[in-house]
Amino acid sequence: MTDRDRDEAGRARNARPRDGLGRPLPYGADGVERQPEGIERSPENTIAEAQRLLDAGRPFHAHEVFEDAWKATDGPDRELWRGLAQLAVGLTHAARGNGNGAASLLERGAVNIEPFREARPHGIDIPGLQAWARAMADEVKVRVRVEPVAPRLLGTP
Repeated sequence: MTDRDRDEAGRARNARPRDGLGRPLPYGADGVERQPEGIERSPENTIAEAQRLLDAGRPFHAHEVFEDAWKATDGPDRELWRGLAQLAVGLTHAARGNGNGAASLLERGAVNIEPFREARPHGIDIPGLQAWARAMADEVKVRVRVEPVAPRLLGTP
């Protein structure tokens, strides 16, 4: 039996290299640099880092940034970060060609950020993200492979 990859606290970690969409590659292959896990960022830094990764075509890694915020938050924003993580994973599935998974996560993420629609916490364009997610979900339901377009978290530049 082989030893599992573990962090300092003994939690399982997968040290396999991954491609830009988060798919595992064989051990020893050249992958893209992983997002460090468990980083606590301000909401503004979370949004900026996630947007940078989305713009670079790395939605899986953006999901990890949102996931860090989600796991570090006990307050009212917890569901916001979870919904944004789901949108990023939905985009990841769309880029990988998994239309069913993409549509499911995009629709779920759009629903989960609905309570924040009016308040638009941290300047996040909730209505714009919901419209983007629903349009992307509709597209992946009818096409096997789409060229996903990264959303603008704070609206149009």
